[in-house]
Amino acid sequence: MKLAIGSDHAGFDLKQSLKEHFEQRGFAVQDFGTFDKTSCHYPQIAEKVARSVAGGENELGILVCGTGIGMSMAANKVHGIRAAAVSDCFTAKATRMHNDANILCLGERTVGPGLAAMIADLFVDTGFEGGRHQTRVDMMMALEK
Repeated sequence: MKLAIGSDHAGFDLKQSLKEHFEQRGFAVQDFGTFDKTSCHYPQIAEKVARSVAGGENELGILVCGTGIGMSMAANKVHGIRAAAVSDCFTAKATRMHNDANILCLGERTVGPGLAAMIADLFVDTGFEGGRHQTRVDMMMALEK
């Protein structure tokens, strides 16, 4: 699986940990930055990851900032993106199964590296159920028009 990953300065350490985790699992991970803890603007990173997922360059994305909320708000501005800010395992699985979320957003200040890895594993390993959920996803995506 091809996975896009990115963070701002507040999510840098967790991004690095998740990048290493997925590389060890055999994923092709494309890192869109930031590449150090120098203050930067999260919408710029969110846009790069979101466009790579929306354009099919990567299958799924992971974004990390302080809370995950800013990244999810920015990523969801890109047509075709369904980014979810998640801080627990149930929601990580449910948002893939029911919402066909394609970007996971995490907060380094709210989720530790062990839990973040479990959440991210559930997110990437869970498929979309389709069926009645497809109708709802189609309705949600029609709002972009």
